[in-house]
Amino acid sequence: MGISLGVAFVFFVGIFAGHLGFTINPVLLDYIETFGLSMFVYCLGLHVGPNFFGSLRHEGMAQNLWSLAVIIFGTVFALLLIPLTGVSLPNMVGLLCGATTNTPALGAATQAINHLGMGSGSTALATAVTYPLGVLGVIFAMLFLRKVFVKPEDLAVKKINEEDHTYIAQFEVVNPAVAGKSISDVSRMTHLRFIISRIWRGKEVIVPMVETKLMENDSLLVITNREDEAAMEILFGKRVNKDWNGEKIDWNAIDSKVESRVLVLTRTELNGKRLGELHLRTSYGVNVSRVTRGDIKLLATDDLRLQYGDRITVVGQHDSVNNMQGYFGNSVKTLNEPNIGSILFGIILGLGLGCIPISLPGMASPVRLGIAGGPIIMGIIIGALGPKLHFISYTTRSASLMLRKLGLSLYLACLGLDAGKDFFATVVRPEGIAWVGIGFLITVVPIIIIGLIALKTHKFDFGTICGILCGSMANPMALGYANDSLKTDSASISYASVYPLGMFVRVIIAQMIIMFLA
Repeated sequence: MGISLGVAFVFFVGIFAGHLGFTINPVLLDYIETFGLSMFVYCLGLHVGPNFFGSLRHEGMAQNLWSLAVIIFGTVFALLLIPLTGVSLPNMVGLLCGATTNTPALGAATQAINHLGMGSGSTALATAVTYPLGVLGVIFAMLFLRKVFVKPEDLAVKKINEEDHTYIAQFEVVNPAVAGKSISDVSRMTHLRFIISRIWRGKEVIVPMVETKLMENDSLLVITNREDEAAMEILFGKRVNKDWNGEKIDWNAIDSKVESRVLVLTRTELNGKRLGELHLRTSYGVNVSRVTRGDIKLLATDDLRLQYGDRITVVGQHDSVNNMQGYFGNSVKTLNEPNIGSILFGIILGLGLGCIPISLPGMASPVRLGIAGGPIIMGIIIGALGPKLHFISYTTRSASLMLRKLGLSLYLACLGLDAGKDFFATVVRPEGIAWVGIGFLITVVPIIIIGLIALKTHKFDFGTICGILCGSMANPMALGYANDSLKTDSASISYASVYPLGMFVRVIIAQMIIMFLA
């Protein structure tokens, strides 16, 4: 397998161009760098937002613990290097900030140093020297892990939460406690969540309504959760041994009287509406069996909140299903047009969030989420909660990927230009080479050790581990490399899960080291 840096190669080009003397206005450079980074992290947050809080309740908590392990190990390792290398504490904090590519932490540290009446000039210089290899060190560490320790099975995505939250099964009504009762009465008898999409009663095919009464020997096509299958068999009495969960089932060939069709929600008025509020069974005579959101299939319960871009499976008579096309919109062409206005508005909100000072007990100066932390959190919030606020946050997968690539490329180009003009001159200074070496160790040692331990536990695939490592080091460039080389979304999802807390903890730690150890 060859080595490809993907979009990360832009950084090298920027350094080389900066070294050759290519420059642009510093104000413009700072603006483009800010815009590129904020667009990248906001679109990333928007992409993972719909499933963020669900994953945080499950594997996301474990991912954040691994991220904290990287942060704590790296901080302790840096402090242990002080007596071994003779580097002063303020300069070591600068090396730590550069090695972890965390400029908000540098800002917090320099404020604490100035508050104590100590000079912070060399601290910023130490960060500048180690920052470029801090960016690249994570990529080198991931390459080392992959070449030496990763097995083919480690590259397979391990999905802790099934993306298909639905399970289709056929049951026959033989339980006398259910026979003769309406579907609404049966649903009140149990805590189980299910949708009956078809009823076969002899040769008759029925589209079930809430008031439809179940009769003995009725055959039911039921959509439920996979783990509830055994309980559903007890409820109805008998399971028909037939697999309805294959990928190539032609639902419209099952019977000629009932049609199943997938419609796309593009009617903005329905964004954020709960499915039960639409009264589709009573008003239109159709059932919604499940809703596909991105790659996730959801059970179409009454409390499910619809989102713009959802693909809705509707079951009913042919004319009734036709009427639903206009009701839901079903305009695929509309989905192909990215909502640029809402994206720019979200980025502005994210930048505003990043500027809000957060005062913490014992801290001399407030901390801020910054231009990276604010937009990614705002993206996650809008992606997860936008439909509840009737905010259109839908972006096509291709548009989201394009905006992320563009934003990251702009950021890396500006970062390389800015670092290139002084990079080689700084490195050849007497302390420069030592600082570069120390910073490189602070970058790669925690990544390799914690990454190897996480890999050996076999709880996460390598892509997820890469995202954890990149997020703990606040390194979007390394994430770009991971996405390019692994071709999955697992790195982006885990990166977004650990980045906000990891970035915040590093800012706090930088201030605490100066305040309590200087």
